[in-house]
Amino acid sequence: MSEPEYILVERAKADPEAFGVLYERHLTRVYSYMYNRTGSVPDAEDLTEKVFFQALTHMRSYDSRGIPFSVWLLRIAHNLVANWHRDNSRRRTIRLDDVEPAGEDPPDVERQEERATVRKALANLPSDRQHLLVLKFVEELSNSEIGQVMGRSEGAVKALLHRTLISLRKGLAVNENVHP
Repeated sequence: MSEPEYILVERAKADPEAFGVLYERHLTRVYSYMYNRTGSVPDAEDLTEKVFFQALTHMRSYDSRGIPFSVWLLRIAHNLVANWHRDNSRRRTIRLDDVEPAGEDPPDVERQEERATVRKALANLPSDRQHLLVLKFVEELSNSEIGQVMGRSEGAVKALLHRTLISLRKGLAVNENVHP
């Protein structure tokens, strides 16, 4: 039987075993988020561990206020990866090869060229916009949840997403004109 998350969260405030269940439920999502933001398995593993350590440490003070537990975890992850980027002073890009569905046939030459074009257009976006695209299209969060993770209003997320998609479309058009 799967216990509802809100009950499990309340139990986890006093019961480490309940926190273990939350850990198992959210580990893959947090790790995936970290890997997509760092591009490095060891860094993603370290940062994922830190997310859950911080969550466990602050579990007693967690108050949902209508925010799902998963969004709270991703907010912690967002803050940690922002610090990681700042500390490492390097700009990372999203690798589309790492987020494609498993079991897909190897791409043909034309598809490889398309992916390279998309990767180049994504790499030209600022990291906050890359982050937004990961939350929206990889993590499949709603605009409201993205706002909670990024510390923005839902309207600001919607506007930023709109501007980001326009920038991405322009970047793809520029790259398309470069290739005959």
